[in-house]
Amino acid sequence: MKKKQNILVTGGSGFMGSHLADALTDTGHNVTIFDIKKSSYLKSKQNMIIANIMDICSIKKAMKGIDVVYHFAGLADIDEAYNNPLDTMKLNVLGTTNVLEAARENMVKKVIFASTIYVYSRTGSFYRVSKHACELLLETYHENYGMDYTILRFGTLYGTRPNEHNSVYRFLKEALSTGKINFKGTGSEVREYIHVSDAANICAKVLDNEFSGQTLILTGHHRMRLSELLDMINEILCNKIKITYYSKNSLAHYTQTPYSYIPRVGKKIIMNTYCDLGQSLVEILDEINSKNSNEEIKL
Repeated sequence: MKKKQNILVTGGSGFMGSHLADALTDTGHNVTIFDIKKSSYLKSKQNMIIANIMDICSIKKAMKGIDVVYHFAGLADIDEAYNNPLDTMKLNVLGTTNVLEAARENMVKKVIFASTIYVYSRTGSFYRVSKHACELLLETYHENYGMDYTILRFGTLYGTRPNEHNSVYRFLKEALSTGKINFKGTGSEVREYIHVSDAANICAKVLDNEFSGQTLILTGHHRMRLSELLDMINEILCNKIKITYYSKNSLAHYTQTPYSYIPRVGKKIIMNTYCDLGQSLVEILDEINSKNSNEEIKL
């Protein structure tokens, strides 16, 4: 087994962050989650710090004795970023600067940053801009202070534990609750879906020195049109769902997974084994049904 390390996961209560924290714990590392709310999935071996990355004193204190930081906190919803540029820049750019400063002062060995495939695109609005700025911050901290880093550019994630911003979750929840899926677009939009568990396992592996200074792309194995995904959901639900496409695609979202633009080119990294999309959709549906049952009991 490789050396056990003390790891801080900012945003570790969230969708991607909670799965990452579990993957790191399962491989024997000491994991501390840093988030503004307690994780609903906290394991007995994990530590929890409830604080905000905008509080520089809290993040500096949290990094004492930490070897590696996975920085996954920030504003991640593209539409929200589109409507709130100031909040997006504050949380994503200034918040990341706080994390990097805290890491530098505490002599943290490495910072692993959650970026996005949107940095390749002309779409993505202020979300793309903020993530691109953060990538440049990491590179500059490395140039000036020798801070080790790895950048992870995520594609479209799906799986259990999502929030309302996750597109696949929204489709499934809408289908279950209304018998309909209303999609803002033509259905010809292309994505490369990656299961959150597959992404978490890859993230855990980039602790290795071979990934230092690297920019990695984490997307799925197969390209899929949105219409194909929605048809698959409909088939799983016995073809009882009415699917409607309307209006034009949002200017903030890309129509095909982008692989070329201005930022530094990344290397795509994939696993030999990965989660099946159809089976995973069924698991998410089970989770939604379970939540609905719990809510009914509470009433």
